[in-house]
Amino acid sequence: MTEGAASRAGDLPDDLTATEAGMWQAFRNGSAYDLRSGDRVVDDPHGGHPWGPERTVRARIVCWLLLDGPPALAGRVSSLKLVGVRIDGVLDLAGGTVVPYVELKGCRFAQEVRLPEAHFTTLRLVGCSVPRLEAARVRTEGDLHLPRCRFHAGVRLTDAHIGTDLLLSQAVVHHDRSGRSIAADGMTVGQDLQAELLESYGEFSLRSAKVGVSLSLRGARLANPRARLALNAPQLTVERTLYLTPAGVGNPLLSGMTPERGTRIQPFTCEGGVRLDDGRFGDAVDLEGARFALTDDQELSLRRVQAPELRFLGERPERGAVVLSGARIVTLVDRAPGWPGPGRLHMGGFVYENLVPRGPFPLAERLDWVAAATAEYNPEPYERLATVLRGAGEDEDAREVLLAKQRRRRETLPLAAKFWGHVQDWAVAYGYRPGRAAVWMAVLWAAGSLAFARAGHPPVSPDEHPQWNPALFALDLLLPVIDLGQVGQWQLRGAWQWLAAALILLGWILATTVAAGATRLLRRN
Repeated sequence: MTEGAASRAGDLPDDLTATEAGMWQAFRNGSAYDLRSGDRVVDDPHGGHPWGPERTVRARIVCWLLLDGPPALAGRVSSLKLVGVRIDGVLDLAGGTVVPYVELKGCRFAQEVRLPEAHFTTLRLVGCSVPRLEAARVRTEGDLHLPRCRFHAGVRLTDAHIGTDLLLSQAVVHHDRSGRSIAADGMTVGQDLQAELLESYGEFSLRSAKVGVSLSLRGARLANPRARLALNAPQLTVERTLYLTPAGVGNPLLSGMTPERGTRIQPFTCEGGVRLDDGRFGDAVDLEGARFALTDDQELSLRRVQAPELRFLGERPERGAVVLSGARIVTLVDRAPGWPGPGRLHMGGFVYENLVPRGPFPLAERLDWVAAATAEYNPEPYERLATVLRGAGEDEDAREVLLAKQRRRRETLPLAAKFWGHVQDWAVAYGYRPGRAAVWMAVLWAAGSLAFARAGHPPVSPDEHPQWNPALFALDLLLPVIDLGQVGQWQLRGAWQWLAAALILLGWILATTVAAGATRLLRRN
């Protein structure tokens, strides 16, 4: 009997082995075909114990069942459910349409699985050993589940379209010949992409991928230390939240929940660079507890990222750089110990509207944070911080930030301008502490009044002059522009002339610094 005729009639083909015949009947019945021995060591698909013919089916027969299988028994729905089965040969379903439900648990594939441009309803490979999964442009109406699988030469999901969820939790994926562990550029996932406790040894590439709800890498370990990137995901779109956070080990119900007491917690760790440039995230990017092991030329790059919230709560990277240039965040949640030191933080064009520190983050450390991001003087990070503090009602702190900006700018000026800057700082703190000018004016006025009370003061015109008043005379010297009618009426000689000139000069210094501060205040308002 030919294969096609046998398929349509539901009869067993002549060339099936006994194991394949059992699988054939289980397919028509919609029941699980379980070939496990009951010994955990023997049944481990990732172990070295050989599985003989009694547990082996040919990949060609599996493809036959899925693409042109026999009809279901009366009252049943045909499906392929294999447990503890070895599949010999290349499972090649490229371009095919697979209608039956497919679920393979604890199976061992002898050669790669090829699914490019195939169309499934739902496909589940759970705890299987797979040399390689080639599934570019695969489409599923429902889920694609690959939890606890081990892929020895990578997974390719480029331009795949997953109707609901993609599950990679606890999978172990080694790199292919190009150095990529998971290539999923341009992939679309209708709902969640869950890759919790994933182990990736190579580059995990998600360039231009789209996730309909959340992307969870809780507790994942990404390692690609010899190359530039361990996670390469520019232009990634996640409608809700990207989680690079810890996970509870051993409890499948802990996702997104507070773990029970005594549960072992595994942080998200990444050995290699991370690139999330131009990403769009609907709710947040959560880096709480994340650990990044970078080399000097690697980066945690969030250039031009847009998100309502960034939770920068990971551990401080000992090496490498953190880049937030051009990112736009509404709320920045951070803590002081998590930021890298000078020269390893870049925030040019980084826009945030609210600061929510987790733990103590005094203003002095916040100024160090800005200074670390400006190896060369750049006013923008200081002005952004001052704007955010002022918006939160912290006007005094905002003035301190702007004062720190002027002091930082002074370091870049030529010698004469630097000297004048020191004078302005000493006198009235660049106008950000105007009360200091009033104190200096009062001190100089009092000193001048006492001094001029002893000065000789012949009138310029003996016939017509006001009454001598040393206090008004000193005040007339100190106040530029304003004429109180004293200075031009009296003649001073010798040291008194020099004292008068000094008061005029000091008055101009105080007036110009106060005017500069007032101008900056008006410009900000």
